[in-house]
Amino acid sequence: VQLQASGGGLVQPGGSLRLSCAASGRSFSNSAVAWFRQAPGEGREFVARIIWNDGSEYYADSVKGRFIVSRGITESIATLQMNNLKPEDTAIYFCAARYGSFYYIEARDFDYWGQGTLVTVSS
Repeated sequence: VQLQASGGGLVQPGGSLRLSCAASGRSFSNSAVAWFRQAPGEGREFVARIIWNDGSEYYADSVKGRFIVSRGITESIATLQMNNLKPEDTAIYFCAARYGSFYYIEARDFDYWGQGTLVTVSS
């Protein structure tokens, strides 16, 4: 399974971006798909997770009410809609997947990772 994250860029505070995660080799069916981020000099931080089969979502407190994780238009695409972005959201964003068991939010519990996409929030 290979994942590819895309959609990052430069945005002003208060703006929005939509990230996508595309899977190849296997669809996201029967998986948990999560987004993590890593700011310069920091560790990898959990952002959001969706359990593919039932669509249930879970968010870090820091993004709750601003970010939305969802299933995309195919079984192989997941998205992260980021609204009301703040400078502290600046980071490299990674998507990750785990198959067969779902209720995890630690990076070490995810088996497949995308390469990351940079989000910069700055005026």
